[in-house]
Amino acid sequence: MVSISTLLRYVGCRMEYAARVGMKSYERGAKDVDIMKNFFQGKLTFLHFNKGEEMAPTIGSQGGTLLVRKIPVPDAKRVFVGDLVVLKDPANSDDYLVRRLAAIEGYEMVSTDDKDEPFVLEDDQCWVLADNENIKPKQEAHDSRTFGPVSMTDIVGRVIYCLRNAVDHGPSV
Repeated sequence: MVSISTLLRYVGCRMEYAARVGMKSYERGAKDVDIMKNFFQGKLTFLHFNKGEEMAPTIGSQGGTLLVRKIPVPDAKRVFVGDLVVLKDPANSDDYLVRRLAAIEGYEMVSTDDKDEPFVLEDDQCWVLADNENIKPKQEAHDSRTFGPVSMTDIVGRVIYCLRNAVDHGPSV
C-alpha cells in the first residue's frame, strides 16, 4: 500500500510533467494542447540502451540498459553536477549520448592546455564529459572537449538506474 504523501507527490510530478510538455508543444506552435492526455498517457521514464566504451567503468565496456527519468525542461534545479544524463548528440540530433554533467551555467572552465583561454559557461549551457580515462580526450571521448558547451535544452533525462548485466546492476553512480 502506498502512503498518501507518496501518492500526492507522484500526482504532483505527473501534473507538472504534463503541464511542461503542454507548454513546450504550445511554444512550438501546436494549436491543440491536451494536458490531460499527457497526464494519463505521458511516460516519466524510459529505457535507453547504451553502447560504447566512453562511459566505462560506470556503465561497462559492453554497454548497458539504463532507466532514464525524463526532464521536460532541464535547468540547474533539476539536473546537478555529477549526474549521468542522456542528451541529444550535437553532431547528429537523431542519436543520444550518455555523459556525466561536469559543469552548469556560471562555472568557469579552465583548460590544462595553456593555449586555451578560460571561459565562463553562459545561461542555459552545460559541460559534459565521458567517464573513461583510458581513451584520448579530444579524439575518442566525443564529449564537450570535442564539441564544446551543450545547451541545457538538449538534455533529455537523468539516469536513475543501470543494468550492466544479469548480476551487476544498481542505481547510477
